[in-house]
Order: sequence, then structure tokens, then C-alpha cells
Amino acid sequence: MAMNKQLNPASFMALLLDAVCAVDSDGRFVFVSAAGEQIFGYPPEEMVGRSMLAFIHPADRERTLAAAGKIMTGQPNPHFENRYIRKDGQVVHIMWSARWSESNQMRIAVARDVTERKRAESMQAALFAISEAAHAAENLSALYQHIHQIIGELLPAQNFAVALYDAASRQLSVPYQVDTRPADTPLTPPDLCELGTQVIGSGQPLLWQRSPPQPADDCEALGDPLLQSWLGVPLCTKQGVIGVLILKSYHVSMAYTRQHQELLQYVSTQVATAIERKQLHSRLQHMAQHDALTGLPNRALLNDKLQDALAKAIRHNSRVALLYLDLDNFKHINDSLGHSAGDLLLQAVAQRLSQCVRGADSVARIGGDEFIVLIEDLQRQEHASLVAEKIQQAFAMPIDIKTSTLHINVSVGVAHFPEHGSNGQQLLSHADDMMYQMKKQRRGLPAL
Repeated sequence: MAMNKQLNPASFMALLLDAVCAVDSDGRFVFVSAAGEQIFGYPPEEMVGRSMLAFIHPADRERTLAAAGKIMTGQPNPHFENRYIRKDGQVVHIMWSARWSESNQMRIAVARDVTERKRAESMQAALFAISEAAHAAENLSALYQHIHQIIGELLPAQNFAVALYDAASRQLSVPYQVDTRPADTPLTPPDLCELGTQVIGSGQPLLWQRSPPQPADDCEALGDPLLQSWLGVPLCTKQGVIGVLILKSYHVSMAYTRQHQELLQYVSTQVATAIERKQLHSRLQHMAQHDALTGLPNRALLNDKLQDALAKAIRHNSRVALLYLDLDNFKHINDSLGHSAGDLLLQAVAQRLSQCVRGADSVARIGGDEFIVLIEDLQRQEHASLVAEKIQQAFAMPIDIKTSTLHINVSVGVAHFPEHGSNGQQLLSHADDMMYQMKKQRRGLPAL
């Protein structure tokens, strides 16, 4: 016959993996089971008597109080989640099942650590968000900002940089960097490119840390000692390592750990794929909108720029001018010196034209030896004529092509908005007519 054993509820409760807690009407812990130490990092005796708000993540305190208020009115809540700050400073996600005991005037709750589940959900969400950002971002700069925000939701990323490696030139560039290093930091930061190059060379993550300086015996202790903590993870694709994701911290309250490294490594492959995809898209877009020979905007991009300029001029009641340019006797030069010399001449013309305009203006090649200069936000009509004269003066100087010195004449036609047209096609047509009139006058032919 089986022997009856005396059950000890306390001993069974100590074996539970979830923590059993009791909180009084003032929000103070009156009981925490043994499992609480594993979850919260504090021995139960260090939690009992203290307000629960002292342990809750600051961002979750308000909604936790709201949920507690509803429970105290008799509404049980079996699935409430919030975050606590462990004794070691780590954040732990808690799933609570709680109800109010009217007779004891206490909230009785069971706490389950769901940090790993939340981390897995966050990581999957981050991968999806990065993939979405690769499609939604307008350009690489916007993509880097999106990636920074996404990674910042996974781990501390206030100081963040993307470094990209060009295998052809063996150069490391930093197209995106946010660095909030305090101006009075006594430590000299390590060279970002130097450490990034180490990651590129090894293809392995690098967790680097320098302890804060210790004061001399006759000096006062540092009030807020600083720490340099640096985490770099390679961006790997099928083509190799294309760059590095970099996190930096300057304060002792935030030193990167192996766990942070694992999180960053987890998303790095998706980040690398997103950057590579956006780089390819940018190259294809540039090829579609720019002249392959000179690198100038082509007719399609010029039309887009012209439409935008006209819309802006209408909104702000400003002016726009178009200069239509054609090289005189280009066919003769091309035929006598060869097409390669003609290509070099067109490249030299493009460079010289670009030096004659403001940064806000545009120079485009629309085909053959025909170029367009778009002048936006024109203050006075005569300013366009001044630009045309500047271009003529620039081409009064000879151009050296291979072993030949060429003297080039440029015919220029000018059209003004709104005097010569209300849309881009009308302006281009008028400027083209004016250019041919100048060309005929130079040949001694009567102008139309």
C-alpha cells in the first residue's frame, strides 16, 4: 500500500520555471518565488518591499500601470507583456498572467520569460523590414537610414556606420555615418577605416573595446568615465565581402557583447543583399538616365528636370532658360581625325560646359554633338545671355585632343520661360531655331 506523503506547496513552487509574484494595492512586491531570480536577476528578498515600477522598463511603465488598474477592478489579464530591466542591465521580456484577489487586496501573477521568443520575432521582423526597405527606399542614402532605424530596434545603435569596399580600387568608403561622440571625450577614437579594413581582410566580425582611462593617484576620480566599444560585422554576398556594418559606443553603460554581435551578424546578410540590390538598381537607373560617353544627363532625364523646373517656376513665379548648343563642323573633325578623337572631343566639351554653369543648373547631351544647358531660378532674362557669352569665351580656348589642337566654335540658341513657350517642347523648339539661325549667320547664309 502506497504511503501518503505530506505535500509541501512551498517546495513545489520553488521548482516552477515561471515566477509567482504577489503585488499589493500600492504596487509593491510582497512575494516573489525562487524562479524570480532566474528571470529578473534579483534574489526574491531584493524585490520584496520595492515598487514594481523600479524594475519595469521606462517605456513600458505607463501602459503597465493602466493594465494593473484594470486588473484591480476585477478584469483578469492572462496575456500581458512588458519589459523589465534585469540586475545585470539586460532587458527581459515578460509574459504575465494576473488577477486580483479581493480578499487579500493583492494582484497574483505568474511571470514567464519570453525574451527568446520576442528576440526571434524581432529578428524575423527585421529581416522582413530590411527586404521591404530595399524596394521602398528611393536611393542608397535613404536605404542606409532605413537600415539604421531597423537595427536600432534590435540593439543599441545610436552610433552607426556603413562602410563599403571597392575590390577594384581596394578602397573603403563610408557613405553613411552617425556619430554622437561627445566633444570633450578624452579618448581618441580609433580610425574607422583601419578597423573596418581588418574586418574586410578577415571576413570575420570584430568586437573591440578599450577601457576608460584610470585617474592618477593625485587626480580626482572621473565623474563619468568613458569607454570605447566598437563592433564591426562584414557584409557578405556571393561575390565576397562588400562592406562592414559598424556600431560604436563611448559610455560604460553600453559596451557591446557577443550577443550583440550575434544579432548584428544575423541581419548582416540581408543588409548586404539589400545594399547590393539597390546598388544594381542605381547603376541601371544611372545608365538609363545618363549619356554613356560623357556621363551627362540624357534626353529622358533632361525632360524630367525641365518639367520639374517649369513646375517650380510656376509655383514661385520665377524664370527658366534653355540654351541649345551645337558644335560647328563636328562631322569634319570626326571624319578627319576618327571617331575615337570625336569621342574625346565630346567628353572635353561636356567637361568645359559643366565648368560654365552653377551647381544648380544642368548640362545634358541629347545626341550627337548637341547639348542643352538648363538654367533654373533665373533672376533676370539677360543672365542667360551672360551664360551664353561665358560659354563662347570658354570655347575660344583651343582643345587638345591626342596630338591635335582643335579650335571649336559653338552655336548657341536661347529660349526663355515664359516668353518663348509654356512647356518644355516649345522651349526646346525655340532654342533649336535660335541655334540654327546663329549657325547660318556664321556660314554667311540668311537667317530665317
